Amino acid sequence: MGAESSTSMNSDKNNKNIETQVVLNVYDLTPINNYMVWFGFGIFHSGIEVHGKEYGFGAHDFSASGVFEVEPRSCPGFIYRSSIILGHTTMPPTEFRTFIENAASEYHGDTYHLISKNCNHFTDDISWRLTGKHLPGWVNRLARLGALCSCLLPESLQVTTVKQMPEYHDCSEEECTESVSTTTARESTEIDDDQEKSLLSPLAVSGDVTFVKEAHS
Repeated sequence: MGAESSTSMNSDKNNKNIETQVVLNVYDLTPINNYMVWFGFGIFHSGIEVHGKEYGFGAHDFSASGVFEVEPRSCPGFIYRSSIILGHTTMPPTEFRTFIENAASEYHGDTYHLISKNCNHFTDDISWRLTGKHLPGWVNRLARLGALCSCLLPESLQVTTVKQMPEYHDCSEEECTESVSTTTARESTEIDDDQEKSLLSPLAVSGDVTFVKEAHS
């Protein structure tokens, strides 16, 4: 009996040792948020941080992974606001890499939509799968309201505008990631205002991001 109890305790201890936090990092897409948040609104980008990397979802015009990774709280083009601990996962790094690559196959860049499938929908989905918890409602409230009255929104705000094919490169087994430069992204002629472009996707801004290559069965 004592041996069984000791084994159980050791197992629990080992599981606890491999726990890692699942953190939501929230960014402002516009300085106007400083005023809008007082009324319960805001336009936010979010990324989910696991095992020391932050993962987000952005747009391009091709049927390939739109999931990318950046250093935590450093997504280019946005203003970091806050971090929220969503929970914990016992998924080790190698298993998590397989998990996020599988998720990337469900989030192609050409499926990004500001109202129905944006970066916050992605982080909410990943959070639910890892912790069983959804994001706080305020993070994606504007999209939910937009879904109720999308017919009133300009078409330019209902589609993606970034037009660049992710260029995947070979890497070491340890890195298990694919790189892409977005500095030469070709912008849509439908929207001329830079701020409006940035509302649609973090990939619309200058800077390098690292795409996660989707898993293939």
